[in-house]
Amino acid sequence: MVLAQPPPLPVVPSDTAVAAARAYALHRRGRVAFTVVDSHGRLRGTGSARSYRSASMIKAMLLVAELERRGEQPLTRTERKLLDPMIRRSSNTAARRVYRSLGPDRVLRVARRAHMRRFAIPALFEARITAGDQARLFARLDPLVPRAHRAYARRLLSGIVPEQRWGIPDALPAGWSAYFKGGWRKGLVHQVARLERADGTAVAVAVLTDHDPSQGYGQATVRGIARRLLR
Repeated sequence: MVLAQPPPLPVVPSDTAVAAARAYALHRRGRVAFTVVDSHGRLRGTGSARSYRSASMIKAMLLVAELERRGEQPLTRTERKLLDPMIRRSSNTAARRVYRSLGPDRVLRVARRAHMRRFAIPALFEARITAGDQARLFARLDPLVPRAHRAYARRLLSGIVPEQRWGIPDALPAGWSAYFKGGWRKGLVHQVARLERADGTAVAVAVLTDHDPSQGYGQATVRGIARRLLR
């Protein structure tokens, strides 16, 4: 007797949702790029290989690099006192201290392990990133972090302070959890997230923008793309 095969799981987000996000991005001011690694592991989006300055988006890579350096060894109190504000409050002072300790080579190692294709780090907050590379990073988040520190990394990336929970978290339907980091400066707003649902569905979304007329406009762009992808 031949057993019936279960029907294939639907792709999240659907082709229709990705098309709607592309159409929305096309009509926003400034330069807009986004990439989604869908629930089947495919990369889709627009402008996925376009290069942007990282601003604070580099801090997620610093977190992964520091946890990788520690391996399975416990974090020290000093390390926690730097990593917590660097991620949850986006402290630049903490990020500079972490980067001075790590150096660029450990960050470049994270880029290689995440299969990034266009990453460069001439200076800390001037690192060159793409939406495709950032989505690859968050799609592989657990394997990149030593097992001993995965729960800690998730706690930081899900515990961003309320005033920085704009964009993708605002667009989440009920039942989804977000592990994310944003970056911003004048005229530039970015965000990347790993999104998980209780049924095991997981996607990674990165939205990068620059030449925004205001920070609020950039945040609205990020939120609008995420809403169309997840509706």
